[in-house]
Amino acid sequence: MTRELGQVPVHGLDQLAAQIPNGAKIAVPPDYSGVAMALTRAMIRRGLRDLHVVCVPVSGLQVEMLAGAGCLGTVETSAITLGEYGTAYRFQAALKAKQFRMMDATCPAVHAAIQAGGKGIPFMPLRGLLGTDLLKNRPDWTVIDNPFSKDEDPVVLLPAIRPDFAIFHAPFADRNGNVFIGRRRELVAMAHASTQSLVTVEEIRDVDLLASEESAAGTLTAAYIGGIAEAPRGAWPIKLWDIYDYDEPHLKLYGEMARTSEGFARYCDQFVQDQKAAE
Repeated sequence: MTRELGQVPVHGLDQLAAQIPNGAKIAVPPDYSGVAMALTRAMIRRGLRDLHVVCVPVSGLQVEMLAGAGCLGTVETSAITLGEYGTAYRFQAALKAKQFRMMDATCPAVHAAIQAGGKGIPFMPLRGLLGTDLLKNRPDWTVIDNPFSKDEDPVVLLPAIRPDFAIFHAPFADRNGNVFIGRRRELVAMAHASTQSLVTVEEIRDVDLLASEESAAGTLTAAYIGGIAEAPRGAWPIKLWDIYDYDEPHLKLYGEMARTSEGFARYCDQFVQDQKAAE
């Protein structure tokens, strides 16, 4: 059932996932910013394929599960890691099997290219990549001489990243479709660079986030939002800010099951296809 917050449609999770076509370019945030894991499971249920995922600037369980489910066509990132919760076995297996294209980057490079997308400019210069092997593997990155220098002064030009969708989870939206993102400025950069943002929230509150300077400073306005879904504990089993922490027992269970493709399939049967098990 769809309703409206101002001009922003409010969907169920599967309806929100249905807005994403095969081959879409999506931007996703790091674990500490708010990962839309409930929406990710809906994307896997939908059977999406050939996604181009841009990690801003890293990812973990989200991309790991998309890799295991065969949803990926391209991954652009500076790292994929589950940290202390184990190895990203399904991501590594899919990478070794060349099931998707890998575009290695660095954190500053991803941020710079996303900022170029948000500013509507074709590229962004960056120096820190000079002398690295990354330049050998990124033919889309170009080295030129600084046109404003009289001396030899090379600089790398990074093409702007313009995703179709920014996808993330936040604590709440207001009655007008504005979303509270606090101090997570990478979410702003993602939203500005993308055609639209698809957001899951813990709840929708009957407030106006733009009514005060204090709340407005941490708000992404509805102009950037293409759709919202209410999803209590929608980042689970990843943490959401200081609202709830990682589900360590579950992440350890995932790490054990995902060692094999058969184990990952059993995990998906239990925790992705069966929506109640993930609540």
